[in-house]
Amino acid sequence: MRILIIEDEKITAEDLVYSIKEVRMNFEVVKTVTSVKSGISFLKTQPIIDLIFSDIQLTDGLSFEIFKEVDVQVPVIFCTAYDEYALHAFDANGIAYLLKPFTIEAIEKAIQKFEKLTHHKDDKLTRLLQFMENNVQKTSPSILIHQGEKIIPINFDNIALLYLKNGVVKVQTFNRQIFYASETLEELNNIHFPDLFRANRQCLIHRKSIKSAAKYFNRRLVLHLNFPFEEKIIISKEKAPAFLDWLTKK
Repeated sequence: MRILIIEDEKITAEDLVYSIKEVRMNFEVVKTVTSVKSGISFLKTQPIIDLIFSDIQLTDGLSFEIFKEVDVQVPVIFCTAYDEYALHAFDANGIAYLLKPFTIEAIEKAIQKFEKLTHHKDDKLTRLLQFMENNVQKTSPSILIHQGEKIIPINFDNIALLYLKNGVVKVQTFNRQIFYASETLEELNNIHFPDLFRANRQCLIHRKSIKSAAKYFNRRLVLHLNFPFEEKIIISKEKAPAFLDWLTKK
């Protein structure tokens, strides 16, 4: 598991690295950045990371500025001495909010939550899943989802919607089942399947899910789906022409 730490206090960062290694020896801290500027610069290189531990108040601003500037699609565990930012944290892919000074027990609990949300397994199982996925995709585009102890391939034809929420990619099928994907939305978007469209940063949608599209503010489009969904799906004015062209193709 590859981890990024965003922390401007050297002693705290070293303590965090030690604590992470104490609870998960196989986790690797690939980088520690100390400012908003360096965080943005590093994340724009599109590094392969699975989890971020982040302080909030940095020397040149709040770490939330990083997540506004860069489309981060991995969960974030915030570690801070202040509790007034809790609500903002969960708008920035936050899955846990630890108050300093943190304990080993608190780190353990936060990582357990991360593992539960993302269904990450050990290296042997990860390699097995990758092998299975590669072989499944040779015949038909599919993804592997986890349901308890089961590993189930789901064909893209059966997926109504893929959407990002709190740093986790959720899979909604046409029969209204909800699963969790182990891939990022970017990785899923790279699988060529003509009936799926990247509506925005948070959503991939199947053609059959769309009942209609309507004009929205600032020349954008809002989608009406064939099933209830808790959030509006908005197509930007820049993407609208490509979306309409895609929608008319068979």
